[in-house]
Amino acid sequence: MSFQQAIAGLNAASRSLDVIGHNIANAGTTGMKSSRVEFAEVYAAAAAGTNSVTGGMGVMVGNVSQQFTQGNINATNNALDLAINGNGFFQVTMPDGSAAYTRAGNFKKDATGTIVTATGAKLMGYPTDAKGNRTSSTLQTLVVPTGTVPAKRTSAISADITLDASAAVSTSTADLSKYSTSMTAYDAQGLKVEVGMYFQKTANNTWNVYTSVNGSTPSASTPFQIGFDGSGNLVSGGTQTLTLSSPNDPTQTFTASLDLSKLKQVSSTFTVNDLTQDGYTAGQLTSLTIDDTGTLMATYSNNQTQAAGQVALADFRNPQGLGITDSGYWFETTASGQPLLGAPGEGVFGSIQSKALEDSNVDLTAALVDMMTTQRAYQANAQTIKTQDQVLQTLVNLR
Repeated sequence: MSFQQAIAGLNAASRSLDVIGHNIANAGTTGMKSSRVEFAEVYAAAAAGTNSVTGGMGVMVGNVSQQFTQGNINATNNALDLAINGNGFFQVTMPDGSAAYTRAGNFKKDATGTIVTATGAKLMGYPTDAKGNRTSSTLQTLVVPTGTVPAKRTSAISADITLDASAAVSTSTADLSKYSTSMTAYDAQGLKVEVGMYFQKTANNTWNVYTSVNGSTPSASTPFQIGFDGSGNLVSGGTQTLTLSSPNDPTQTFTASLDLSKLKQVSSTFTVNDLTQDGYTAGQLTSLTIDDTGTLMATYSNNQTQAAGQVALADFRNPQGLGITDSGYWFETTASGQPLLGAPGEGVFGSIQSKALEDSNVDLTAALVDMMTTQRAYQANAQTIKTQDQVLQTLVNLR
């Protein structure tokens, strides 16, 4: 029986060395999770089906389990490098259409702009609107926008201006530029439409507002009137509609709302605090960022930023039940249970760190110590065989 025990010990030690060697070999593999061998004793009583212990038969490998502890996160300069800080797996679609899961976030773009792994698996996520709000719970492949964001015609203008309460009352339009400001709006083609606003105090707490479009004479426009109360708060004329025209064709007109509700009248110099409008010209993609919620934000040459989807994460009730295949992919099994899907930062899911990668969680120092310990165990079991052989030789040599 000593031979059987020693052989079992040699096999177990050899299997342990295989696992330790695999861990050491992948100490630099992104997102790799280390494994450990879990041993179990073997008794003859188990084979006989009795409760009495008749003698130990050695050892067996009960299980090889993966350890899903967090790996170190290191910064990179690649916007598509993603690290999960906490629970969860990236869900990808393999080239054969099957679902797989990985912690390796070293993604890249293919020829179509689709975000893929090094082996061509497609990263899955949620569709969003331009502001990053999720529009569906159905996963889709994530694609980096590569085209041109179209121009948007100005439809709303807002002004925050402080008017001088001590300004002189005037009815002359000879010089309207003393209290004036201008801004750029856009037509449907993204062409610039220059808009001017000119303020003339016609009575205490009452002002006329003249406008110009693309350099037109302000005095030729029909003014609208705004009024303030005794505290300098706007009480009338706060919402207006402007008629604008394209610089290419003045007959092509469009309207934009003008919000003057933030105007104030105090004894101060004329001050333009803020002018905003919602139009923009066409723009090309200049950069892509991914925030800690996994939302892809595309920035364009026209200073517009639009969301292009959200990375999805998957988790399992029993991650150690996942099956594993080449290139660091896991797949669902009966033991793991079905994937629980969500977004980074939601519930039990970890956050996303962009321009970073998660290192292997292999503790190289501990693995080297384990290797030496296992080597000693292998040598000890070999010595058991040698000793048993010497005993047998002694018996054989008896006369």
